[in-house]
Amino acid sequence: MITPAPPPPPQSPPLARGPQQPAAGTPGPAAAELDALVAALDLPAKIRLLSGAASFRLHAEPAIGLRAIGVSDGPAGVRGERWDERDTSLALPSPTALAASWDDELITELGGLLAAEARRKGVGVLLAPTLNLHRSPGAGRHFECFSEDPLLTARTAAAYIRGVQAGGVAATAKHYVANDSETERLTLDAKVDRRTLREVYMAPFEAAVAAGVWVVMSAYNGVNGATMSESPLLAEPLKGEWGFDGVVISDWGAVRTTEAAALAAQDLAMPGPEPRWGAPLLAAVRDGRVPEKTVDDKVRRILLLAARVGALGAVPEPRASPSPGTARGLLRRAVAAGCVLLRNDGGLLPLAAGGTSAPGRIAVIGPNAAAARFQGGGSAAVFPESVVSPLAGIREALSGTGTTVVHAEGAVLTTRPTPVHTGNARDPRTGDPGVLVRYLAADGTEIHAEHRLSGRVLESGDAPELAATAASVEVSALIIPDTPGEWRFSVIGLGAVSLTADGAPLLDTYVTPESDDPTYVHVSPPFRTASHRVEAGRELLLTAARRWETEHGHAVALAVDPPARDEDALIAEAVEAARGADTAIVVVGTTDEIESEGFDRGSLALPGRQDELVAAVAAANPRTVVIVNSGGPVELPWRESVPSVLLCWFPGQEAGHGLADVLFGRGEPGGRLPTTWGALSNAALSPAPSTLPVDGVLRYDEGPYIGHRAWRRSAARPAYWFGHGLGYTTWAYEQLEVAATDPADLADPAPAPDATAVLARVTVRNTGPRAGREVVQLYLTTGADGYDDGGPRLAGYAAVRAEPGEPVVAEVRIAPRAFQRWSPRQGCWQPRPGPYTLHAGPSADRQPLSRALTP
Repeated sequence: MITPAPPPPPQSPPLARGPQQPAAGTPGPAAAELDALVAALDLPAKIRLLSGAASFRLHAEPAIGLRAIGVSDGPAGVRGERWDERDTSLALPSPTALAASWDDELITELGGLLAAEARRKGVGVLLAPTLNLHRSPGAGRHFECFSEDPLLTARTAAAYIRGVQAGGVAATAKHYVANDSETERLTLDAKVDRRTLREVYMAPFEAAVAAGVWVVMSAYNGVNGATMSESPLLAEPLKGEWGFDGVVISDWGAVRTTEAAALAAQDLAMPGPEPRWGAPLLAAVRDGRVPEKTVDDKVRRILLLAARVGALGAVPEPRASPSPGTARGLLRRAVAAGCVLLRNDGGLLPLAAGGTSAPGRIAVIGPNAAAARFQGGGSAAVFPESVVSPLAGIREALSGTGTTVVHAEGAVLTTRPTPVHTGNARDPRTGDPGVLVRYLAADGTEIHAEHRLSGRVLESGDAPELAATAASVEVSALIIPDTPGEWRFSVIGLGAVSLTADGAPLLDTYVTPESDDPTYVHVSPPFRTASHRVEAGRELLLTAARRWETEHGHAVALAVDPPARDEDALIAEAVEAARGADTAIVVVGTTDEIESEGFDRGSLALPGRQDELVAAVAAANPRTVVIVNSGGPVELPWRESVPSVLLCWFPGQEAGHGLADVLFGRGEPGGRLPTTWGALSNAALSPAPSTLPVDGVLRYDEGPYIGHRAWRRSAARPAYWFGHGLGYTTWAYEQLEVAATDPADLADPAPAPDATAVLARVTVRNTGPRAGREVVQLYLTTGADGYDDGGPRLAGYAAVRAEPGEPVVAEVRIAPRAFQRWSPRQGCWQPRPGPYTLHAGPSADRQPLSRALTP
């Protein structure tokens, strides 16, 4: 039991309550109905259901009323079953941006939007959200995960899952578990002590099960000696102690054995058909090496999933979807909600946007200004119908104000070639913007041709069966260079590739694969480039070809880049633009050569000469705003020399509109950091764990100390602490009260029968000139126990809104689990040692209010 110290007198301001999660439990047919359906299937039919029918589709079984179920990658959009740029999708802000909102209601609303997108595309299972943690800022897939903190990740994930599944689409909690980096991700063995595993890395998955998630994905990696598709952790605690009644789906290609994986609690092997779970599994069951009742349990779970997503029995009534305008409005609001204002000296932001106070001239500078990076790289990428750049959003916001907006590129970021597109290429057969894609037989005969909108072709769109019949693919386009000189023409793909210009050979070579990682093979294969002198205005026919080899995937691209511009000249142009402007807005960021699935980051520095660009612009104009367009932490060596720094993450397709709302005060930057940002150039002072396995083993020797808990023990200080973020007003923390409450009111996954929860009431006052939103954060310190020093851990949070001068009370419920630790010896949760103290404040580094609790 926990008894709060005597509280001060009660307060009267209005309450702002943290959201409550519903109890776990999801609909489905009765057990007897499922048993009858399983009994109606013969053994070969059961085995067939245990792996996919295709890369992103599950088998149908008409005899029992089971329809095929579409599967799609997420989490920042629903691509659908096809890699086709003509099949567009809404693009949401990255998961780091969603978590930065600290807004469960918004996340649930966005989950509902994803469900509508999934239904529109015939998808029943969305492979999201990603619940792995920001163990290291160097992790390449950092942008696809929510946070460094288990509690913030858990609450954000639960809200996401509720939104998706309320729309009749299954969410997938992935990647279970300890898949927190990309280097050797297919094979590494994560060595994690059992307490850290339970308290840190498994906690978000436990919360996802408590929220009723319908699918969990087993990871590629192993944990403590067992690959996850064969891990005992699938049975306990996932299906046993936690009571998960859904389907365990594998990551793509993660099932590597027949019997070991089948005997584990792995239910579904993807993609399919998976040969190891075909005839070999059928034989193993008939020989008695795998019990048929084990197969029956897997089939029963798949049928329950089918019932939940409307693919079993009667066809469900169609659900309404939001209008395009409503969807874009929500995405625009989400951009502002996730933006984190890191610095705003002198109150430079928000900028005036109308009337006589409007700035006369704004310079918008940077490589990401005219073409923002709206999403991360890898399997999470989607093809939106359109993307609003920061430059376009700013120009639209200032239209009619008399303000002049000028643009300068300032720097070059990427070395990877740029695929041709509708803006610079024409189909040589039809003349329409885009490219011609031809699929050829071994003798060069055309089997099929189609018009595409991009020179990057990941799979055939109009006739998917061509993957099994065509011998090669050819992408051709007409381009008209606008400047003379040495242009760079590239072909992207594995195996035998060639490139011609007006029929003359430029490249004819063989690209040997360097990895079997699915992202490398199917999404981002390597490129080969040739320089070719061209004349301005003279049309040129380019053709890239690739011979298909099954093991090397089907991706191919034709890319074109003009002669490289002088980088000194680019910076000089940017400085000149800034010098003549009232305000300079510089947009800097990363590329998918740096932040993407399939590899980790070797450095947190911004690519190219962007740091030099920011320093030069800031020296030329003291009113400089820097927008950081990255999915995860980057070093900001100039952060103290510019008045305003705004972090927008990967903001999705409404990037420019949402950023303009924040810049000109139509919306508030609502975000708070979901992970600590540290300048890590000095490796000796960095507390970040390594992402590099040694002899195939990645040791989590840091135990529970990741993120702000690691920085607190470090000799160095981070640039910006977890939870940090400025709005457009200021707040005073005035009072903290605590009281015991009923744990049944909370969403704790499994509180002990005699556990007591704590209700904290934090009074804050808006002391600034504008209405605003504050995220009130509660941190708990406890006694040390030899494993954990008891230092501050996030224990709860709630957001409040108030008018200028208004006080408001944030109610934050602290669940019993916050006061517990996992005992590996006893195999259960036990009380943490005292003393207990709650601390309230706006970040992990600043908590002006504290109150002791008596254990």
